[in-house]
Amino acid sequence: MMMKLVNLKELVCSWLDGIEVRDSKKAHLLCKAIPASCPFEREIKFFNRILVHIPPLCKLNPFYEQVVNLRFKALCYLAEECGEDIAIYC
Repeated sequence: MMMKLVNLKELVCSWLDGIEVRDSKKAHLLCKAIPASCPFEREIKFFNRILVHIPPLCKLNPFYEQVVNLRFKALCYLAEECGEDIAIYC
C-alpha cells in the first residue's frame, strides 16, 4: 500500500513539473490561483504584542515545490514572452 502512495506522489509531482505555460490566460490564472506567500501564516496580536505566530504550513504540502515552480514558470512566461509587468503578482 505504501509503495502505491509513493508512486502516486511521484506521478503527481511529475505531472505538475511537466505542465508548460504557453498561454497568457493560463499564466494569469496560475498567478492568481497560487499565492506568492503562504496564506496560512499568521500573527495573532493583542494590544500590538504578538501572542502567537502560526508558521507557514504550506511546506507541509507534498507538492509545495512543484506548485511554487509552476507559479514561477507562469510569471516568467508573462514577463519574458508577453512583456507584461508582473508586479501585481508579487
